[in-house]
Amino acid sequence: MLITHDTRCALDTVVDLVNTAPEDATAQDGLPDLPALTGFIATHEISDVGSLTEADLAGVRKIRGLFAAVFAAPEARAAARLINELVAAAGTTPRLTDHDGYEWHVHYFAPGASVADHLAADCGMALAFFVVAGEQERLRRCEAPDCRRAFVDLSRNRSRRYCDSRTCGNRLHVAAYRARRKEAAG
Repeated sequence: MLITHDTRCALDTVVDLVNTAPEDATAQDGLPDLPALTGFIATHEISDVGSLTEADLAGVRKIRGLFAAVFAAPEARAAARLINELVAAAGTTPRLTDHDGYEWHVHYFAPGASVADHLAADCGMALAFFVVAGEQERLRRCEAPDCRRAFVDLSRNRSRRYCDSRTCGNRLHVAAYRARRKEAAG
């Protein structure tokens, strides 16, 4: 599957956005206020964003929940329904652009769109490409028991199980090794 630069950026953005959501009632929200949203926008180099308001923060949190549901969708039809809802509500307006030194690419948000609509359109379309290609199962959640972070499995054989093999994957492998050693020692 060919993934263009702008699609990859949108995938990274949507994964990071979903992962800002608190995993339970005791966890802290990764987007608690406008400065956090401003930092998120800057980190992901999201263009054409004006002054942010509390309404923008609420809108981004709302679409974050819908994107999380896409990653949890049990099959392509459910994911497609959610993506269609996101993209339609954003008032998608595809247009070619070559801003900031990048080659020609497509933006899906309308000029002057809110940051939530911008994210819903661009990130929604990036996820749509996976559903269209029959690759919806690559939109995953970490399989570590104490982690439910979202990620996109871009491995060749679709075998990635953890959001980060150096943290979640390694921690589980070490625990399994210790359990085997303990069992062998009797």
